[in-house]
Amino acid sequence: MAYQNLLVEKKGAVVVVTLNRPDALNALNKALMDELTSALDDCEADDAIHCIVITGSQKAFAAGADIKEMQPKSYMDVYREDFITANWERATRCRKPVIAAVAGYALGGGCELAMTCDFIIAADHATFVLLSPSDAADDQHGEQRASTRHLIT
Repeated sequence: MAYQNLLVEKKGAVVVVTLNRPDALNALNKALMDELTSALDDCEADDAIHCIVITGSQKAFAAGADIKEMQPKSYMDVYREDFITANWERATRCRKPVIAAVAGYALGGGCELAMTCDFIIAADHATFVLLSPSDAADDQHGEQRASTRHLIT
C-alpha cells in the first residue's frame, strides 16, 4: 500500500515504518495515525514479518500532535472525533514486537507513541518530553497508560 505520511521498508523479517512529515517535524495528524494503523495491520497480517520498527528523522521522532490541525477545533470537536486517539494504542495491541527507534525530539504525543511500543531504542541525542496532566487539559492516554517495557540507550 502507498502512504503519504509514512515510508515503509521491508528488510527480511523486519519492517521499518518511518514517520515522514519532515516539514512538521513528524507531527501526528489524523492522516498519519490512520496510515500508521493501516501499516501495523498489514504487518500483523503478514506471517513473514516478525518485528516492526517505528522511527522518524534524526531531528525528530515526532513533535507531538499536529497543532495546526487541532487549532480550529473546539475541545468538544476533538473529543467527539477521537482526534488522533481513535487508533492511538494500535502499537500496544500489535501481536508482533514493535520497537520505537527514537532520534531527536519525541514530544508530547510523539513521546506517548514511543511509549506504546514494546521497546524504545534511543539515540544519544534523543529528547523525550511528556506533559503532565496539569500541563494539558486533555491527557486521555498519557503517563497512566504508558506500556513500555524496555528503554535502550
